[in-house]
Amino acid sequence: MKPKFSHYTCSLCGAEYGPEDVTYTCPKDGGNLDVILKYDEIKAQFSPDKFMTLPEASLWRYLNLLPVEDPGGLGTPLRRAGWTPVYKSARLADQLGLQHLWIKDESPNPTASFKDRASAIVVARAAQIGAEITVAASTGNAGAALAGMAAAVGAKAVIFAPKTAPPAKIAQLIVFGAKVLLVDGNYDQAFDLSIEATHTFGWYNRNTGFNPFTAEGKKTAAFEIWEQVIRRLPENGKRLTVFISVGDGNIISGVHKGFKDLHALGWLPVIPRIIGVQSTGSAAIANAFHRGDEDIQPVQADTLADSISVDLPRDGVRAVRAARETGGTYITVPDTEILKAIAELGKVGIFAEPAASTAYAGLVKAVDEKLVAADDPILVLNTGSGLKDVKAAMQAVPEAPIIEPTLDAVRKVLG
Repeated sequence: MKPKFSHYTCSLCGAEYGPEDVTYTCPKDGGNLDVILKYDEIKAQFSPDKFMTLPEASLWRYLNLLPVEDPGGLGTPLRRAGWTPVYKSARLADQLGLQHLWIKDESPNPTASFKDRASAIVVARAAQIGAEITVAASTGNAGAALAGMAAAVGAKAVIFAPKTAPPAKIAQLIVFGAKVLLVDGNYDQAFDLSIEATHTFGWYNRNTGFNPFTAEGKKTAAFEIWEQVIRRLPENGKRLTVFISVGDGNIISGVHKGFKDLHALGWLPVIPRIIGVQSTGSAAIANAFHRGDEDIQPVQADTLADSISVDLPRDGVRAVRAARETGGTYITVPDTEILKAIAELGKVGIFAEPAASTAYAGLVKAVDEKLVAADDPILVLNTGSGLKDVKAAMQAVPEAPIIEPTLDAVRKVLG
């Protein structure tokens, strides 16, 4: 089968590899690989207004811009990943003194998180190369996404997860039929063990910051932002600023890759400004950014936002560049602000898990520190549903009162 991309390029040393030469990272230095599309061929066949062969409301509408073949699976959750809604919240904008604010909500994805995008593409790639078993390390969302997408097409999945992962996320893994192995350790240890298992058993590995096709799934969010927001902005107006929660760095680098693809095709004149937001308890990438280098030093991660709790980010270099190359920055916020952001988003009907609300908490801080202007067009990426971590959500709001079944009790509570 003729590959839809021309080659891989190492993000560290710049070495190039053919589509069949490598599977995961650069053999020379372990750098993350970028998938380079056949831009000239795409430009010759398509235009910004005519490039979608599939009109369906999912990420598969971008099949011509993806390095995989059509995976089939019509009528399954695999074909529902992506094309999530964008809300323009006037109340949140007024509260922050902003004129243009959008929230892109990823919770309607089949397993309720952004990670379905990467898993859908990886499952398609696994089928394309004939892989029987796909493995991942995950604190919950990536694993649930892999398990759900694999189940949708009858494929097998193995998930290594820290035993401390939220029960709701572990329940998803098991319900979807994946083989779940709870590791008595943290995410980084689960990641390393999954790599060992990959090499030992010959499994196909989905891990972010390891498998180059995960970023190819995540870049589809950038395509949607382009369609849903950017193309509707005034041509002579300000460019969009995008706030993204960051853990291992693969979401922000994936979104950046999507914008770069559109720019390389000549369809996006100016790439949006990208601002990464990390918890102060897990800020290895933000630390490197503010030092002015790309040397990602591990931290002892300690945050309730489990999906972005990472000691050593595996896609840190590209994550630093996503902000630096677009004129963005990195912001860190404490868990107290992350919880507060859950409550604020809830007031406009958006239920976010801690890792997702981190991006909005970063926007609040950016407004306070005047890192954005009142007339800047701003989009916040909400990466996952609050149902993923109900325990954290309950910490963000007051407890509901327990009353006697009488109107007097109702009047007393309501004042």
